[in-house]
Amino acid sequence: MRASELDPAQFEDIRPYRDDEARAVLDRVIADPEMSHAAAHLLVPKLAKLEGPIAWLVRQFVRFEFRKAKDIRGVQEVIAKYLQMAVNRTSAGLSISGLDRLPRDRACLFVGNHRDIAMDPALAILAMFREGHETSRIAIGDNLLTKPFATDIMKLNKSFVVKRQVGSRREKLAAATQLSNYIYHSVVNDNEHVWIAQRSGRAKDGLDRTNPALAAMFAMTKDKQTPFAEFWRKLHIVPLSISYEWDPCDAQKAKELYITEHKEEYRKSEHEDLGSIAKGITGYKGHIHTAFGMPIEGDFNDVGTLAEEIDRQVIGNYVLHPTNLVAYQMLYGEAPPLSVGYPARPWHPDEHAETRRQFKQRMAEIDERWRDKAIRAYANPVVSKLAYE
Repeated sequence: MRASELDPAQFEDIRPYRDDEARAVLDRVIADPEMSHAAAHLLVPKLAKLEGPIAWLVRQFVRFEFRKAKDIRGVQEVIAKYLQMAVNRTSAGLSISGLDRLPRDRACLFVGNHRDIAMDPALAILAMFREGHETSRIAIGDNLLTKPFATDIMKLNKSFVVKRQVGSRREKLAAATQLSNYIYHSVVNDNEHVWIAQRSGRAKDGLDRTNPALAAMFAMTKDKQTPFAEFWRKLHIVPLSISYEWDPCDAQKAKELYITEHKEEYRKSEHEDLGSIAKGITGYKGHIHTAFGMPIEGDFNDVGTLAEEIDRQVIGNYVLHPTNLVAYQMLYGEAPPLSVGYPARPWHPDEHAETRRQFKQRMAEIDERWRDKAIRAYANPVVSKLAYE
């Protein structure tokens, strides 16, 4: 079967919800007591302990907010409003670059660095939504689908499933083929944008690198006659960079790295990823920047060179924050003369005494066994910049 003849029926178990399904799924989500409980902790954490009455009030509030939503666009209009409120409340602002270069007449495959489970794709979508672009479908791992209401919410927000929890080699191959076909079908046949992380899992060490296996997965849909470069151009790949001044999950990531590197098995609790999502949404992030790269149009004829080009743009467009230079200075004694912020401005250490004080205090509160991991995660974007200078 040629890529242009892909049967949409093969995607039934991984696709997002359609417009005609949206209202029924919304009603199911609103009726789920677990949704009311989780929403209460997000919206009114100080009162969430009053389980019964607060959960009832939250349910009525959510029902009212989504009363006019009849399709996916209607759902996203409500989500965008509250996502913007979360940005206003938990950050010093979201800046955007490169979106003016994004083509409006064709869909793109966004390959992004990955720092936060939910906020990375959500903020990219928010940026596109604000500027009148169509929003993208989002690749999410099935490890996040531990609660029915959370699964419904994600699939209402155009998320599709990446099957990670498969066992045999044959199952993994089938899952990768299905994913490759769905990405191609979305971009080329449905003309729908897609967002996917540049590698599996968050970059807990702060090093943004594309797994060449991702590029190989994209090409599993390719027929034997089509050259790699020609096939990838059909996908209109756009590298995407997001950077946070402060990472709400920095201590948790550092702990996981430490345990893993000390040959201990890191075992996540049953709903730990959902807890990380909540912390990423509600935790303070400082300045945030989302940078859209240039569509990749060059002759990249193997997976390695394509991955390198994605890395070059992700790292080149990554906006450093004062916290990154402070961390680098703590580790290496002297920070390089790189720019920080957006619009870019020269780094002057004496201008950031308060940031340095806050950063040192924050690191001091992290367990000393994995404190160095946290500092390096902030410093490593600087290391990457220097490597690509």
